[in-house]
Amino acid sequence: MMPVPAASSAPSAPAIAEALNQTYVWGISLAAALGALLFGYDWVVIGGAKPFYEPYFQIHSPARQGWAMSCALVGCLLGSIASGVLSDRFGRKRMLIIAGFTFAISSLGTGLAHSFPEFVAWRIAGGLGIGLASILSPMYIAEVAPAELRGKLVASNQLAIVIGIVLAQVMNWLIGKPLAPNATWLQIRQSWDGQLGWRWMFAVTAIPASLFIVAMFFAPESPRWLARKGLRARSERILSNIGGEAYSARVFAEIEETLTHGAPEPGLRELFKRRYARPVFLGIGLAVLQQWCGINVIFNYAQEVFTAAGYNLSSMLFNIMVTGFVTLIFTVAAIATVDGLGRRALMLAGCGGLAVLYVGVGAAYYFHVHGFVILLLVAAAIACYSMTLAPVTWVLLSEIFPNKIRSTGMSVATTFLWSACFVLTYTFPILNQSLGSARIFWLYALICLLGFGIIFKWVPETKGRTLEAIEGFWK
Repeated sequence: MMPVPAASSAPSAPAIAEALNQTYVWGISLAAALGALLFGYDWVVIGGAKPFYEPYFQIHSPARQGWAMSCALVGCLLGSIASGVLSDRFGRKRMLIIAGFTFAISSLGTGLAHSFPEFVAWRIAGGLGIGLASILSPMYIAEVAPAELRGKLVASNQLAIVIGIVLAQVMNWLIGKPLAPNATWLQIRQSWDGQLGWRWMFAVTAIPASLFIVAMFFAPESPRWLARKGLRARSERILSNIGGEAYSARVFAEIEETLTHGAPEPGLRELFKRRYARPVFLGIGLAVLQQWCGINVIFNYAQEVFTAAGYNLSSMLFNIMVTGFVTLIFTVAAIATVDGLGRRALMLAGCGGLAVLYVGVGAAYYFHVHGFVILLLVAAAIACYSMTLAPVTWVLLSEIFPNKIRSTGMSVATTFLWSACFVLTYTFPILNQSLGSARIFWLYALICLLGFGIIFKWVPETKGRTLEAIEGFWK
């Protein structure tokens, strides 16, 4: 594995660290990460709402169940496809604000839906916000972050996603808790939860969305986007606010070396030519792996996963909340280690660990071992994913693309990510009915082993390097 070349003119890490305004850097990064919190909440809240909106809309078939769960991914695809072009034209900041408005409006629309087509339409609209935020939040953070803090700052984006997930799971549990443990579909449909409770699960997203919009109004534009647009004075001023004048001069000089002012952004065909093909194909592979490793099945189809293990509805909602707190704890651990252990080691550990745990989950289902054993194995798999593939994939995607194609490259990779997620989410009810839970988890174990091989052979270590130094690796 070739090492990533470091910039020869870079001052020592301690000298840079002393000049950094960490309060400012963390402040603007956390403002952008609010978009990720909305992403996490809006993405996972449907898993807890599922036992209530399905009786309300009388959804019975596996295909219709899959469409209700996966329709938001159509919006995610559209948002991720459009994000590259729109953020290059209008800037990262403006598009993040637009994503915030999209979250606020669509959440209220979903909560007010009275027919299944309305529900689907508003979920697709919410997916647009997810698609935009999933790309723009980590990309913005990577473009404002100093090299030695970038891993932690971009991983904080994943922490915000997890906080959103936990908030959704707590909200689902609090609303669904009063329901009788063994309630029938008719009882659920006629209950307060079945009529109004699930609507509040979606509608409360408008509150953090409003906070996100306000926070981004006070955040600066990406200095690398400004430099690419030839707005030198504004770019240098923001870089100076981050690390002082010496830092600004050094980083701006590195940025200029990788940019040609006035040259158009490479088109999609150009991305797959020799010059950019390696980071683009690697980004696509990592994005697909993060989804096909199978964890999102547990988040989105927790009802099926836990009821198959013998849990009733009330216990299932509590178990979902437990897995959310496990996710939160191990995401914090990832932030503490991503700049120490490095991206490559964590990704390898994630793929290997998930493969072993999925074999165990599949065996438990195969031999009809129910209850606490399934919860323990699922929690362990979520812990493994939360410390490795979940945050580190986004860190790598924000790092590996050259400056000139970063927005387009991330847009392409994230489009494949959401496409892979759509396939995973839509097909699970159908595969679960035909193959059974054991064989599905064994299939995910095989995918994780293939991912281990890809990472071992092709993923470079990027910790502690500037984005411009990483770009030099591909050359």
